[in-house]
Amino acid sequence: MTDFAATKALFHIPGNVIYLDGNSLGPMPKAAIERSRQTIEDQWGEMLIRGWNDANWMDLPGRVGSRIARLIGAPAGSVVMGDTLSIKVYQALASALELNPGRKVVLSDNGNFPTDLYMAQGLIDSLKQGHVLKTVHPEDVEATLSDEIAVLMLTQVDYRTGRMHDMAAITRKAHDLGIVVIWDLAHSAGAVPVDLAGCNAEFAVGCTYKYFNGGPGAPAFIYVRPDLADQVRPALSGWMGHQAPFAFDPDYRPAPGIERMRVGTPPVIQLAILDSALDAWDGVDMADIRQKSIVLCEQFIAGVEATCPMLELVSPRNAECRGSQVSFRFEEGYAVMQALIAHGVIGDFRAPDVIRFGFTPLYLDEQDVAAGIEILADIMKNRLWDAAEYKKRQAVT
Repeated sequence: MTDFAATKALFHIPGNVIYLDGNSLGPMPKAAIERSRQTIEDQWGEMLIRGWNDANWMDLPGRVGSRIARLIGAPAGSVVMGDTLSIKVYQALASALELNPGRKVVLSDNGNFPTDLYMAQGLIDSLKQGHVLKTVHPEDVEATLSDEIAVLMLTQVDYRTGRMHDMAAITRKAHDLGIVVIWDLAHSAGAVPVDLAGCNAEFAVGCTYKYFNGGPGAPAFIYVRPDLADQVRPALSGWMGHQAPFAFDPDYRPAPGIERMRVGTPPVIQLAILDSALDAWDGVDMADIRQKSIVLCEQFIAGVEATCPMLELVSPRNAECRGSQVSFRFEEGYAVMQALIAHGVIGDFRAPDVIRFGFTPLYLDEQDVAAGIEILADIMKNRLWDAAEYKKRQAVT
């Protein structure tokens, strides 16, 4: 069994703060300070450009990618790091469409994170080949699958509500109809067990600043199913995805395997911090994470519903259909969240009226959850949220 008391000690949580927002930005691992110091002072500072060889900076995207792979049910060598999630969505979708050239429909759901839909529409507009983006309600995805669809692009866990798609069942049905599948794991990687190899999806993408605690701006990842890795064409044919980048060949030749999905120069300092953050996952079993996550979420739902009847649960009640987050609806949700933050409980708000809480067993326990419920109940019972300072909208919600 995973020792969560030991993993909690690896993170810096500011005093008097109950942090329920790791589904948006994970807290800082204590080891990140020393690792960033080493990377900046000992490597960049002393090695200068020699760090690319002497500190193995060039290998970081693949090495860190293989550490992520273990946590998403993928084989080593099938995941590479770099760029942002939006870029990785674009890469995956462009390659996926080329694998299914006779079809023109990209299917997603209207609960998908907006950037995925923006990138899809932007790519379609650029291609000008008659493709269309179709979105349906999440619960209608399976019924909408047909042999007209080229690519199914879904986020496994809904960013607002935590609703979770059945990855294996949907992928299997899509494949039966000849559809190429892309999964966005932004809200599931590091939160719920994922079995990419088992479900046989062609592509997956995700970010690392949430449950993997890589820090703001941490690089994204992309997975390509190993049997396709030497076939897919990288639409973004960057220098780092070249077969021999230092040959300075004027013509692009894709690197073998997953390395061809690299684009630009890797963010060395961010990758080093992420690498150190992943140390907290050594010896951690995703099944233990999931079991403890459900316990914490169920405790929170029960406590909030018992003390705050004015809040409406919008997350699935069935834990098997929910990721590692819980969301409630309230007309003045923004003000409630600002009041919570002012009283030491950090979650976040998603328009128009959803307050959202993430539960991460690596650094949260039952005592934290109980304290968070008590503070929320006080804010709601005494209408502490109904103050002008809590209603002023900030740039980031």
